Amino acid sequence: MPKKNLEPRRRSRRTKAQVLDLEQEDTDPEAEAQPDAPSKGLLLLTPRNPIRGSARHLRSRGPEEIKAEEQEEEVAVRPVQVILHKMAAKPPSQLEEEQEEDEETEDEETPRSSVPPPVVKGDLRSAMLSLQKLRAKIPEEPRKSFPRREIPKIPTRRPTKLGPQAQKWPSRRTLLLCGLVLLALLLVLGGWYFLGSKLAGLPAAIWAPVGLLKMDWIYSLLPRQQEACQDHCKLTLVESIPVGLVYPKGVPHHVSIYQGWMDLLQEAKETVDIAAFYFTLRSADMGLADPTASQGEQVFQRLAELKSRGIGLRIAVNSPQKSENDTDDLERNGAEVRLVRLANLTGGIVHTKLWVVDGRHVYVGSANMDWRSLTQVKELGVVLSNCSCLAQDVATIFGTYWQLGAEGATLPRRWPSRYNALSSKQHPLRLKLNGVEAEVYISSAPPSLCPAGRTADLDAILSVIDDAREFVSISVMDLVPICRFCHPLRFWPAIDDRLREAACQRKVSVRLLVSCWEHSFGPMFVYLKSLSVLAEHPLSCPIHVRTFKVPSTEEQRKIPFARVNHNKYMVTDRIAYIGTSNWSEDYFINTAGVGLVINQTGGVPSGSTTVQRQLKAVFDRDWDSQYASELSSEDVKHCHSHREAA
Repeated sequence: MPKKNLEPRRRSRRTKAQVLDLEQEDTDPEAEAQPDAPSKGLLLLTPRNPIRGSARHLRSRGPEEIKAEEQEEEVAVRPVQVILHKMAAKPPSQLEEEQEEDEETEDEETPRSSVPPPVVKGDLRSAMLSLQKLRAKIPEEPRKSFPRREIPKIPTRRPTKLGPQAQKWPSRRTLLLCGLVLLALLLVLGGWYFLGSKLAGLPAAIWAPVGLLKMDWIYSLLPRQQEACQDHCKLTLVESIPVGLVYPKGVPHHVSIYQGWMDLLQEAKETVDIAAFYFTLRSADMGLADPTASQGEQVFQRLAELKSRGIGLRIAVNSPQKSENDTDDLERNGAEVRLVRLANLTGGIVHTKLWVVDGRHVYVGSANMDWRSLTQVKELGVVLSNCSCLAQDVATIFGTYWQLGAEGATLPRRWPSRYNALSSKQHPLRLKLNGVEAEVYISSAPPSLCPAGRTADLDAILSVIDDAREFVSISVMDLVPICRFCHPLRFWPAIDDRLREAACQRKVSVRLLVSCWEHSFGPMFVYLKSLSVLAEHPLSCPIHVRTFKVPSTEEQRKIPFARVNHNKYMVTDRIAYIGTSNWSEDYFINTAGVGLVINQTGGVPSGSTTVQRQLKAVFDRDWDSQYASELSSEDVKHCHSHREAA
């Protein structure tokens, strides 16, 4: 406690002692006769330091010093009876005043926790003096001061560096503008979603940005993706049957490729894009005057008239060609022609044969832009009408050829996003073909010409073989496990392994129909013989090989690179595949080609015909025809030419 509070207490106690001494002398003579009780070792408790200071005092002095001091300052405790007797002698008023004074002093100075000092006998002046000496000798314990800790202020609002205007809501004008933009976007996307290809009639400036959004993965997420693509695609199988090749009545017969091309040119209203190996639609290009070339000449004439009808014609053709007469004449009639020197980029050629008309119609097949492909060579293809979704995907493949045909073009390390695939093996397009639901995608070769998302043509073929459960039927001009145009030749077992595994392990019936003509690759038949041997006991692998020969007259043999089965398709119990490539390694790693994969196993209405059934019927017709025969030693001997195939 502060020192200033001790002085009043000392004065009040000193006054009480004097009063008690005077009363003792006057009224209590017996108190003098009684001996004073010694007070050895008596400790006086003080309000300031009642215990700790006295303990330090006793521990700091020796026994002799303590005894001497006790003799000098000896006090006696006043008997309690004498104090009570004198208090009773006092007037009540005086006692009440003293009690009130004592209570006030104790309330102000004395802590409630301290013990009051005992009442002593005798003169208190000497005791108080000795107590003062003791206090002076005992050092006062310093008070500890505790610094006040400031309580951190808790912010009531998150601090921000933005100005006061940042907390304001956008204006009504801004909200209205955003709402109008959002509404316009919803209208465009809604029309694209529900109308599909009908929006293709809009101007290019409006349709182009929306067309970029048409990704196949979007269709897979939408509940009505068929309508978004096109819910009424018309698919037509088209064939070229060489003159002199006659089938019996009652066998399947399809629209000719010549008629399919003429129909596409008749339907064209805006654009026609063609990717081709070469152009020889007129027999004069070869120095011949064959009457069967009339169909090719009519197709050429229609192409030359497109410019006068206000229709654009773009041609991406492999270079060099043996004859450039057709492309030069078409260019003079308004066509845009780009020569694609793929040999300088990938080491291969553009072997693709496809058309895209108005972004809505498509042709894919084995027929080249050649009059012989219409009357002198056996071909097969497909025409898809009013199928804008698939047509736009095929158009991206044409776009890659068109870019590579530009002056000074190089093969990009990464294709621009505008060429990204709209369909793939993992994400096929879901649409309807002739009223039957189908999953369709386009594959491409070589891998260096496959932009993001595009399935490589070889991967598509292998996946179709792996998917088969009952049978695999293949009709191709060449099927050989060799890199045919590599130097030196090397073995290529990719397709061979899958065929052996399907037949010998899964017991899938495998039928191979290959061409035998004067330009056949001889080693191919030795390889095919090794496959057919697997059908013998005890292996009994269901693999069967036949060759197909197109009959020829003496005049027909004079036509170069004709009279051959040029088909390139495969059909299984589940999937139909129609391609443009011969089946050797070169055509999948260097040469440009495409494939169309169609799966219609998702449920076929009664009375409906699928593409798979139509294609199987064509294969069975050829397999059982008089032009097909079991592979024999004679085929191995005579079909052995090493000249380049068509």
